[in-house]
Amino acid sequence: MTNIALVVGATGITGSNLAEKLIDKGWTTYGLSRNPGNGIHGLRSISADLLNPEDLAEKLEAISPTHVFFTTWMRNDTEAENIRINSTLVRNLLDCLSSKQSIQHVALVTGLKHYLGPFEAYAKAGTLPETPVREEHPRLKLENFYYAQEDEVYAAAKRDGFTWSIHRPHTVIGKAVGNLMNMGTTLATYATICKETGRPFHFPGSAEQWNGISDVTDAGILAEQMIWAATTQAAQNEAFNIANGDVFRWKWLWHQIADWFDVEASDFDGVMRPLEKEMANDADSWNTIAVKYNLREKEMNRLASAWHTDLDLGRPLEVMTDMAKSRKLGFTGYQDTRDSFFNLFQQLRDENLIP
Repeated sequence: MTNIALVVGATGITGSNLAEKLIDKGWTTYGLSRNPGNGIHGLRSISADLLNPEDLAEKLEAISPTHVFFTTWMRNDTEAENIRINSTLVRNLLDCLSSKQSIQHVALVTGLKHYLGPFEAYAKAGTLPETPVREEHPRLKLENFYYAQEDEVYAAAKRDGFTWSIHRPHTVIGKAVGNLMNMGTTLATYATICKETGRPFHFPGSAEQWNGISDVTDAGILAEQMIWAATTQAAQNEAFNIANGDVFRWKWLWHQIADWFDVEASDFDGVMRPLEKEMANDADSWNTIAVKYNLREKEMNRLASAWHTDLDLGRPLEVMTDMAKSRKLGFTGYQDTRDSFFNLFQQLRDENLIP
């Protein structure tokens, strides 16, 4: 039987990498997004509004996916609004597809806010988990849109009889333009500005992050785990952490990144320098750089999401993820974190997004 994938959020970091891997593996792959057109060869793009059930029904009328991969969300001003909107996105899609009875599996991507709390209470004292974080860690007694999205998947699975998997990456490293959470490209943009202007490449975060152990998730290894879980019986109806499989300290990696860009990195002096403040007046500088080097993207905010990088690097604890659960079930993927960053930087350069 042919596997027919519907990747929801196909223009994002996670969705675009996943779509490419599915196509490479021979899956018929549809990509749903509000603004399609990421240039993935073989992707069947669909433009639809997840908040509009009538539009969804019209756009998906002729499509009966066997596997749904949900990789998108919308940022709102409060967690209550995040819950309302982002649970609706999942519910509308699964309700729209319910009558087709074609779905075998639904995979949902969330993240470490499952353990660290929502944006409004992110990594605050009183809610901090023991690390490494493990899948059996109970839900926090806080409102969290990740929990609401999970509950929508559970309810639809009970109704329609499909299996599911939940995937909880750490910070995802990969290429996407216009993405809300994009540390790798944010750091590339910041390093480029520092080099061009002669500013030191300051670490923006906390002492705990600078000195502590951390890990990240390459978009490619996240995609591999999602496909593995969707096609492996032992992985059905389970939640999985997913990270590269190595660990590092930012005090080491920061200098590695600086060396790649040939920019001066300053050692952390105990002062947090959030990128939202450091880059607040850099839009014109980026435009000047983009014009000078004839770059494809002249709007800095299409590349840099300083707020999210600050959120991750400003945490008051070291954070790493336990991968034992999926490894014991057979997922053995591994990715060197330096390669995650350096391969991304080279791709950005090759595609004329950074000089």
